Amino acid sequence: MHFNLYLDDDTGKRITRAAKKSGASRNALIRHAVSDWLTESAKPGWPDAVLAFEGMAAMPPFEAGRKKLKPPTDDPLV
Repeated sequence: MHFNLYLDDDTGKRITRAAKKSGASRNALIRHAVSDWLTESAKPGWPDAVLAFEGMAAMPPFEAGRKKLKPPTDDPLV
């Protein structure tokens, strides 16, 4: 299947440089990038970067403030 793809000059130059460096054609690089993106975007759930996040040492855990919360005065579902 054929597509016309229009890129800004900077992106086009970067792809050309990457193609020369890798020895692959620009079309091959673009096919690979699109294929990778489609595979990643089809995965259910959170991205790996989010799943790997272990928090920040200086930040207290989310649940740490729960005891300070006051209960609601009225049932919001009544």
